[in-house]
Amino acid sequence: MNGNSTFLKNRKARVAIVLVGVAVAAAALVWRLGRDRWPAAKAEVAGWFHPAAVQTAPSPAPAAPERKILYYEDPMHPSYRSDKPGIAPDCGMQLVPVYAPETGAAPPPAAAPDHGPVQISTTQEHLIGLTTARAQYRTLEKTIRAVGTVALDETRTGQVHTRVSGWIQKVFVDYTTQQVKKGDPLFTIYSPDLVATEGEYLLALRGKRDLGSSPIREVATGVDTLLDAARQRLALWDVSPEEIAEIERSGQAKRDLTLYSPMSGRVTERKAFPNQYVTPDMSLYTLVDYTHVWVYADIYEPEIELVKTGQEADFTTDAYPGRVFHGQISYVWPQLDMQTRTLKVRTDFANPELALKPDMFGNVEMRIPLGRRLVVPESAVLDTGTRQLVFVQKGPGLLEPRTVKTGVHVDGNEEVLEGLKAGEVVASSATFLIDSESQLRAALAGMTLSTGVTGIGGQAAPSAPPAARLQITFRTEPEPPRVGKDSVAVSVRDAAGRPLDNAQVKVIFFMPAMPSMGMAAMRSEAALSFAGSGQYRGEVQVPTAGTWQVTVTVEQAGRMLETGQFSVTAP
Repeated sequence: MNGNSTFLKNRKARVAIVLVGVAVAAAALVWRLGRDRWPAAKAEVAGWFHPAAVQTAPSPAPAAPERKILYYEDPMHPSYRSDKPGIAPDCGMQLVPVYAPETGAAPPPAAAPDHGPVQISTTQEHLIGLTTARAQYRTLEKTIRAVGTVALDETRTGQVHTRVSGWIQKVFVDYTTQQVKKGDPLFTIYSPDLVATEGEYLLALRGKRDLGSSPIREVATGVDTLLDAARQRLALWDVSPEEIAEIERSGQAKRDLTLYSPMSGRVTERKAFPNQYVTPDMSLYTLVDYTHVWVYADIYEPEIELVKTGQEADFTTDAYPGRVFHGQISYVWPQLDMQTRTLKVRTDFANPELALKPDMFGNVEMRIPLGRRLVVPESAVLDTGTRQLVFVQKGPGLLEPRTVKTGVHVDGNEEVLEGLKAGEVVASSATFLIDSESQLRAALAGMTLSTGVTGIGGQAAPSAPPAARLQITFRTEPEPPRVGKDSVAVSVRDAAGRPLDNAQVKVIFFMPAMPSMGMAAMRSEAALSFAGSGQYRGEVQVPTAGTWQVTVTVEQAGRMLETGQFSVTAP
């Protein structure tokens, strides 16, 4: 009996030693192969006890290869990429890696654009005042308006000079602004040189009478030549044919020569006075014809290509209400004004009644026919600063952003050169609100890697029916929020109305960029704390006044459950 008991004790000891050895060997095997090889190690240990199982066990699956990171992107604005991890410069979010697709796997969804489709219900259309318009062809006429200034016609000005030196005797036009006509006497002048030339002419004339019938041909010819030279000299000194004929009839030289106006107009400058000694280089009168004037107008750069010489122009002025003067463009300047960045054009206007006065201000209108062009209302085009967008209606309440290329602006219409076809319907009002929602949808899609379309108010577009939607309510304290730090409260309940506890709730305030106002996009976020019974509270910083798009995200166990969209306006 004692012998059997001793044998059993020794046998149990040997079995225990064997089991300990197996355990140590298995631990060593695990340490050697690592966790990824545990299935194979387990099979090897099993083979120690069941050798047949080793022959029938399937071969272990190879370890999954490590995926390659292509780049890092901003989850809020996927268009921003970096080859290194870090923080996005525009919104401050952590950059997320984008991996290369696995061999044989479906390609990853494309990065969300900076604008996404927007789904709007009928009720929301009425609330935001949404209207639509159809792209269509119209015959356009562009009216260019500019401020005009009346000026002298430089081609209708003249100056009066004498051809001889002498002394002014009598002045007939003796004040400025005096109206004169062509041929009116201006003044008389005594010139010794002119009197001497008249004497030479009379002497040649007597020689002609006495020697013109000479039988000697050379003598007769010489007398004729001398007479013609004297007459030509008088004509070059502004002696009129009538005055030359008078000298011939009287047979005496005239002491004073009368000078006449070479043109019709008004005297703008007078320097002729009695007993004044004058020379040919002195300007005695300046005459201007006001029956034709110029009007200068400044054209802005976007309208330069439409302005051509010969086009008709109208001029109106407050001095003559209801009266329109008609003219045409006669000259376009070859250079821009550096200060005003405008191009000067000159228009010609007839002024027979002298109604238009130099330096008078007025308005110039030029109507330019453009032919048939494809247009949409100007309010339908949203200019982001780098491109132009319209929101095309793709279905009931569904608006899709589309980039277009625009041309001229005419009477509230915008010409569309590329991106639209005649008959397509676009949103023509509330485009700013739609654009803000579109950017928010695209940003949210990039953050959640979603390809669905989300509508205003947090309603999902009809892409795939959700399994169970959470009920999210959001409010600020105070309400509406103020610039600075505000308290926010979020309530989350499931589809049955039961509170959802212990979730990770985040609130994101976002205001899209407004390039026309020089404002970049702004973003502020806060992670809320669980306050019990589906309530979450926290504080968020509101940087500036304006309308903010609010996104509430609800996650649990690392899985996105729901997002809600709201809008608040900080006064």
